[in-house]
Amino acid sequence: MSSSASKRRNLLAVCATLLTGSLLAQSSSTHSADSTSLNMDAVYERPFLQNAEAGGGNNQRKLALGGYLEMNATYGAEDGLTEGLSLQARRLTLFSSARLARNITFLSEIEFEDGGHEINIEFAAVDVALNPAFNIRAGVILNPIGTFNQNHDGPNWEFIERPDVSVNLLPATWSNAGVGVFGKFHKGKVTWGYEAYLTNGFDDRIIDNVHGRTFLPASKENDERFEQSSNGRPLFTGKLSMRHHPWGEIGLSYMGGIYNNYTPDGLALDVPRRVHVAAVDLQKTIRKTGTTLVGEAVIILVDVPETYTQQYGSKQRGAFLDVVQPVVEREIGAWPHAVVLVAARIDWVDWNVGTFNETGEDIGDGLWAITPAVSLRPTAQTVFRLNYRYQWQTDILNNPAALTATWMLGLSTYF
Repeated sequence: MSSSASKRRNLLAVCATLLTGSLLAQSSSTHSADSTSLNMDAVYERPFLQNAEAGGGNNQRKLALGGYLEMNATYGAEDGLTEGLSLQARRLTLFSSARLARNITFLSEIEFEDGGHEINIEFAAVDVALNPAFNIRAGVILNPIGTFNQNHDGPNWEFIERPDVSVNLLPATWSNAGVGVFGKFHKGKVTWGYEAYLTNGFDDRIIDNVHGRTFLPASKENDERFEQSSNGRPLFTGKLSMRHHPWGEIGLSYMGGIYNNYTPDGLALDVPRRVHVAAVDLQKTIRKTGTTLVGEAVIILVDVPETYTQQYGSKQRGAFLDVVQPVVEREIGAWPHAVVLVAARIDWVDWNVGTFNETGEDIGDGLWAITPAVSLRPTAQTVFRLNYRYQWQTDILNNPAALTATWMLGLSTYF
């Protein structure tokens, strides 16, 4: 048996033991963040933790377990060609939380993708709460870049696919071994939050991969980043967030460091090459109409060696915007507080910003997509989703775009 298969088997055994040993039942109460919550609080706002703490005092459980499931059906066509209907066991994620001592908490998130083909530890950290404005976190950390990387749970979204800027530009659920500090404080109607971490990070895969472009998500293939840095230089990630009640939340984040192994075995074979990522995110709910806006914009700068061809971009950018509108809130069948929503998402990614040296023409390699959606929420923790995604993608030479249309029907639920 291969080592990767053995690791998957052992991890499955551990998870089975946890589940059979102490399973926390979930209530059907709706889950909603308060007016001082920030995206950085997502790890503490999952329903299984709210239910575990509902008893208060000595009734709070030391160990809490929960998770979420995603199941989908898709039918798509690219330039008129289709592979028919597919059913997807997309994702099963298990959460756990344990109070180790007063003000010391362990939290974890383990994700099984594609029926267990991939098993990832996305978050596994110990938080030491010293003060609301200053806390320490160490372990496997979700780097706080943008809005989606930390707040990525499927049941929180009306869309089956994750934003392209978060999957195909940034590495979705990008986590690394590391340590850092975080905190938040309030002044009047404003809540401020910050995070700052040093972690292992990117490697040469961002410019040496099967995609033939500068591609940060390729570094997720490096499992060794949980054991050691690729070059001995830590990646820094920092974020500053502000929420004003009722204006909404805005976040500014930065992630940067050296990505190449420029001194293998102590020999200086290259110069240090850096990657810089900056993101701005926003979240706003219009109280009068109930309309929610969620968006994120990213810019990436990569020091690409001059020996590389122009298909490897040194500058990338992208954005997404979700607009979500509840249209029906009433009893539907057995569900007394069901909500029907309509939504739309716009995705944009440009993997290579610039012009060709020889002609001065714009370099292609970009993507646009629009996704209208209808969803039904029997409770806030469960969502049935119908999406239609229409995508335009151009190659590096700006040839006529490849057109892809996909119908998607799915279920995502916490448990």
